[in-house]
Amino acid sequence: MIAVGDATGAVINERGLDIPALMKYAEANHGVLGFPGAEVLPADQLLTLECDILAPAAMERVINAGNAAKLRCKVLAEGANGPTTPEADVILEERGDIFVIPDILCNSGGVIVSYFEWVQALQHYFWTEKEVFQKLETLLTSSFREVLAFAKKRKVPLRLAASAIGIQRVAETKELRGLFP
Repeated sequence: MIAVGDATGAVINERGLDIPALMKYAEANHGVLGFPGAEVLPADQLLTLECDILAPAAMERVINAGNAAKLRCKVLAEGANGPTTPEADVILEERGDIFVIPDILCNSGGVIVSYFEWVQALQHYFWTEKEVFQKLETLLTSSFREVLAFAKKRKVPLRLAASAIGIQRVAETKELRGLFP
């Protein structure tokens, strides 16, 4: 990881950031700006750095019509809720050179683990941390493969494929259970 940004600003170290040290610094200083193991990076340059994976993971709508054409990543991994605007989605789809992992897939781990906690509480049975991570990995891998297969078969973006599968599941469940469960 070469660059990180938050509400205080952005920092970069082309040789790689010491992430454990950066995390301690950010906690003690309420942000990453000023981290001694890096240089200041103008915030508007953070999203357009050349990189393998760009992971907007905190704020919505940061990938927009103004910067989507300037992205220089191979993979856009949406860790935040709604980091890409619909206008930017169109630009990225037209470009076709960035693999977009939509937030509905990339950012779903927390919701899934919350569901696991609910299930465990209902059963009065608790899994180990290792079991939780194994179940999470199994579910995320399966979901990703399903969405990717749907997208390839229908020649649609992953975001549309994930939404379509979700809508289909809700419709099937409502048909089976009726309107009021």
